[in-house]
Amino acid sequence: MAGLLLAGPFLLPVSAQKEPFRQALPGYAYDFPRDFFSHDDYRIEWWYYTGNLADVSGREFGYQLTFFRVALDPEKSGSNPSRWSIGQIYFAHMTVSDLEEERFYFFERINRHGLDIAGADSNRLNVWNEDWLLTRQGPGQLLSAQEDGTGIELLLVPQKPLVVHGQDGVSQKGEGAGNASHYFSYTRLSTTGKVTIKGKEYTVTGTSWMDHEYSSNQLNPAQIGWDWFSIKLNDGSELMLYQIRLRDGGIDPYSSGSFIEVGGQSRHLQREAFSIQARDEWESPHSGITYPAVWDIKVPSLGIDLKVEPDMEDQELYALRSINRSYWEGSVSVRGHSGGKAVTGKGYVELVGYGKALEQTLPGENINGAESGSDR
Repeated sequence: MAGLLLAGPFLLPVSAQKEPFRQALPGYAYDFPRDFFSHDDYRIEWWYYTGNLADVSGREFGYQLTFFRVALDPEKSGSNPSRWSIGQIYFAHMTVSDLEEERFYFFERINRHGLDIAGADSNRLNVWNEDWLLTRQGPGQLLSAQEDGTGIELLLVPQKPLVVHGQDGVSQKGEGAGNASHYFSYTRLSTTGKVTIKGKEYTVTGTSWMDHEYSSNQLNPAQIGWDWFSIKLNDGSELMLYQIRLRDGGIDPYSSGSFIEVGGQSRHLQREAFSIQARDEWESPHSGITYPAVWDIKVPSLGIDLKVEPDMEDQELYALRSINRSYWEGSVSVRGHSGGKAVTGKGYVELVGYGKALEQTLPGENINGAESGSDR
């Protein structure tokens, strides 16, 4: 789930949690705009953006930009006066899907906070990893990330109210107190700016989706990964669903989602309210991992029956140094019915834990800064 996005590799089992980390517990009262900013008292946090864009000729692009913050040891971070104190580790992933050329570009950043190389402010929306940046600009949010002549510079302005996912202030991800997160989204942001591919700029417009999530212990050892869907339908509604996969082959009953009506009202969807059925698969030539590739999604109570298809097969971020695994995250197209009416749509799908299950240990490498990327 973008909600869970890749936090799994940085989690510890419940028994190993450090007491100073704050837990995501029911009854949490959101405070905006404060909750857009960094929450350093939680162990993990991320700011996640995906979008579906096109230029004036109709050439289509997808993008993802995600900033991660991981606290390593709150007891020691305040006792080391060095400007190179590790304390927090910052990761970032950026992708661009050139759907016309069927080329996928991905890059990553890994840095610590020392000398302000990377960070996230706790008193304003300002997150950075070297020159990759998320910040507030007027009524919207500015995203900027470039690597080897490829990247994005986009202004995102919300078109609908914030949506808080889950119930009673938490999005529960498994059995037990604290196996949850605080999770909210802008599900539809108008997006303008430019996409750059190998030095060539394209002026684009479209829509984006934003997730912000923070927690200290979401997953448990029985869970191996998840399938997450964000869908923007052309009738003005949105759908977010995730199913957490278990080691025994089942789906965790705490899987859930949200349906956002045209006017912005949201409905929490429990596991029994929806079904996600994979109809095809794709084997990566890079990692050898087989991923599901086409899905039927049904929410009977809302009259939703959708077919979700990747806009191109190869949208895999593979052999990443920051998380020591690969995952599929890509632009998709949607068609079907909602509320008895024909609909189409665009969105993003994230597939994590295929080929290699999630780990419950902290990474001990790649904290001095790293950049890597690939296109094909």
